[in-house]
Amino acid sequence: MKKFTMAFILALGCQTTLPAQDANYSYFKYTGNDVRFQQQYDPQTQYVNPILAGFYPDPSVCRVGDMFYLVNSSFSFFPGVPIFESKDLVNWQQLGHVLDRPSQLPLDGQRVSQGIFAPDIKYNAKNKTYYMITTSMRIGNFFVKTTNPHKGWSEPIMLPQIDGIDPSFFFDKDGSAYIVHNGPVEGGHDYEGQRAIRIMRFDVKGDTIITKGTPDRRGWLQIVRGGTHVQEKPIWIEGPHLYRVGKYYYLMCAEGGTGDWHSEVIFRASVKSDITDPQSWEECPNNPILTQRTLYDYVFGGNSALPADAVTSTGHADLVEDAKGQWWAVFLGCRPYEGPYYNTGRDTYLLPVTWKDGWPQILEKGKPVPTIVDKKDLTPNTHHLSPLTSNLSPLTSNFSYTDRFDTPELSQRWIFLRNPTAFYTTGHGLTIRPEAVNIRQRQSPSAIFCRQQHTTFEAETSLTFTPTNDKELAGMAVLQNEEYNFVMGKTLLNGKPAVVLTRSEKENTLIGSAFIDSEKPLRLKITGDGRYYSFYYAQDQGAWQTLAQGVDAINLSTSRSGGFIGACIGLYATKAN
Repeated sequence: MKKFTMAFILALGCQTTLPAQDANYSYFKYTGNDVRFQQQYDPQTQYVNPILAGFYPDPSVCRVGDMFYLVNSSFSFFPGVPIFESKDLVNWQQLGHVLDRPSQLPLDGQRVSQGIFAPDIKYNAKNKTYYMITTSMRIGNFFVKTTNPHKGWSEPIMLPQIDGIDPSFFFDKDGSAYIVHNGPVEGGHDYEGQRAIRIMRFDVKGDTIITKGTPDRRGWLQIVRGGTHVQEKPIWIEGPHLYRVGKYYYLMCAEGGTGDWHSEVIFRASVKSDITDPQSWEECPNNPILTQRTLYDYVFGGNSALPADAVTSTGHADLVEDAKGQWWAVFLGCRPYEGPYYNTGRDTYLLPVTWKDGWPQILEKGKPVPTIVDKKDLTPNTHHLSPLTSNLSPLTSNFSYTDRFDTPELSQRWIFLRNPTAFYTTGHGLTIRPEAVNIRQRQSPSAIFCRQQHTTFEAETSLTFTPTNDKELAGMAVLQNEEYNFVMGKTLLNGKPAVVLTRSEKENTLIGSAFIDSEKPLRLKITGDGRYYSFYYAQDQGAWQTLAQGVDAINLSTSRSGGFIGACIGLYATKAN
């Protein structure tokens, strides 16, 4: 997998000389301390949900031998589609990213929540090849493939026949292959939000969709119209996956939209039937097999306080069988701090699957997603229990790490918004060259981002920077999207060096400022506790000074801002207002 080194950034066309106004960062420190993660558990026999905390939505998983592989949506961040491996489904190590070259992932002009949607990863045992298929909001539906996930993936192979989103592969035992996806309802929708699930035959040797014998000659056949309990007008059936278990094929889908009414539903068809025939499919009488929609009264307008370990909006699941025959589900969920509001985005969760009368159940109706779950044969990583060095990336529980940028590569925790264009170097701190782009524009800013993984957190850095005018700024940003964010940094205010803080909720507002000594290194710190964030600064080794305290950060919540990501913390420089 590609590592992001100075050589890679230089290949993008940047210069090697460093002008005086470059921003130099000596470290970045992050600490998370959520109440839900303070519960005691035995890492040898138990695990904690979520298994990937923060902006890791739309999980898809497969098993090859004794190794599991998992991918997530990345939207307009580069590199795209983080990929992880694990031997126990709990303790994951990031391999890198599936889409790690600009040729695979053009993102220019994309809004933050456009880009890459709902990747699906599958392994075809017949040709010993891994496939990752996804939707790009810029170039359409495509897949990439590899025989070794450690060594990189192919260029995109386009699938223009797919009209819709969320494609997923299924490779059957006899070598036949299919793609299922969300698409428009045949003949037009009957109500707003009605969608369909389509199926297409796939030619593995030709890497193409088989169009012969289909009514519209594009290859698709509609197998689900609307979703479950169609008399209730279900909306947004999507994220389909096909499986073969015993004497049945199973088609599992998300339904109800990605908000509070999110759920997972399932259908089945006999292995003796034609799975491209909608009449072959029957609906599970216990649908939905996963949801949290009825647990918390705020969904219905109530005012009760949420428990500290509440999880909402569960769905978009994928199933996998382990080597011992136990089935498991990975799925997304959210950790609200108040009502429908959460800043951490959609996490990845794991639960065992139970079977009854030939139907799977991920979670019994009326039961909350558990934080601590029993599981045998765990091989725990212990690095999340103590402060970390630069290249280790913790994924869940409470933890602290300090990145001193003291290696020739950026840690895999760092991502860029759209395709990177500015100069970054590691080994003796981090240098960012300000470009004439700010984070409110649909261009590539001079910034690197990591995920906010906790509701209660601290993030701090130290930088040296000499602005020459009031358009130049270097510091930190907390980003939800172009119109909803915070920026804190050093600039010139009325011709004098100052640290400033702006809050953006459609309108950009200056909410804090202080004049500082131009020559001393500037330390910056952001703390968050649920809805409210505080912002601090210090010069050199001096005491922390308050820039703004108890600031309402509900603008970073998905329910307020819209979109699909979680808040990301950036080291950011610009020379544009």
